[in-house]
Amino acid sequence: MSAGRVAFGYRTQTLRSRLLSGRVGIRSLVVSAVLFLTSLGLATVALTHGDYPLTLQQVFAALTGAEQGFERTVVLTWRLPIVIAAVVFGALLGIGGAIFQSLTRNPLGSPDVIGFDAGSYTAVVVTILVIGTGGHWSIAFAAITGGMATAFVVYVLSYRRGVQGFRLIIVGIGVSAMLGSLNSYLISRAEIEDAMTVGFWGAGSIGRVTWAPLIPALAVAAAIVVSAALLAPAMRRLELGDDAAVTLGTRPGPVRLGLIVTGVATAAVVTAVAGPIGFIALAAPQLARRLTRSAGVSLPASAGMGATLLAGAHLLSLLIAQAYRPVPVGLITVCLGGCYLIWLLIRETRQRYGLTL
Repeated sequence: MSAGRVAFGYRTQTLRSRLLSGRVGIRSLVVSAVLFLTSLGLATVALTHGDYPLTLQQVFAALTGAEQGFERTVVLTWRLPIVIAAVVFGALLGIGGAIFQSLTRNPLGSPDVIGFDAGSYTAVVVTILVIGTGGHWSIAFAAITGGMATAFVVYVLSYRRGVQGFRLIIVGIGVSAMLGSLNSYLISRAEIEDAMTVGFWGAGSIGRVTWAPLIPALAVAAAIVVSAALLAPAMRRLELGDDAAVTLGTRPGPVRLGLIVTGVATAAVVTAVAGPIGFIALAAPQLARRLTRSAGVSLPASAGMGATLLAGAHLLSLLIAQAYRPVPVGLITVCLGGCYLIWLLIRETRQRYGLTL
């Protein structure tokens, strides 16, 4: 360590702008860039698959404007919004998972496990089956409102001289179970057509995403990313504990509330457009953490991993559809994420209790 410099244990790069400044690890930057490039590569390959197969040359010709025929309509109008949704929504879920895993200091902390996805889904079920409206803006408003309301309920019920991560997760799981029972009751009492609509939407599918709902979702996603970037330094200080955060000039209460709202918004936006897509928010931060070898979760790396996972799941769903029949991407993420959750529970149990399983 040279005079006047601090050794952080890993190579870092200082980034400065008029509004923000910070120090990031070189490895984290490289991993984040590679993950985002991988997600873009998977998304590009996904553009070639479908009922009307295309080559990569045809896709690039359509994207650059060299092709003006039917292939351009297929790529730009039908498939491009879907692959953009896969990358952006995956990144949002990765950010949301990183925020809650940082707040709870627990790898099980994610919007889908805590129950915020269930709140958004319940609000949509009530909107379609009880109120009787299925318009896009009605569903989007219901999903965002339901997610925020569920977050408020979980926060209040888990608050006792502060919010503890384990208590937040347990209360969230209980609230999610109650909402799941309500959803099952409403679906069982609904007409068969409405029940099928709600059930398919609840499976989580980006295959029906169009430009109309995607453009406003991208605007909201940009605001969420900016909010997460502004709160990221304070989030890192909160990981040191409230007392240390206060010493470093951070007010834990307002910062924690801002992080919760931002994290819930990531899941609510995705649910509003594509339905609940599970386990991306759970797995992405921890997988990214292992690649970056960082002490805590990294928002950029988690976003890149989330984008890669959802883009890969979308491509896999297209390959399955060609070989068998269409499968919603949410079912694929649940199947793969379930295996990850089992492994994570076994690992946490072994570490906590020193068991050999």
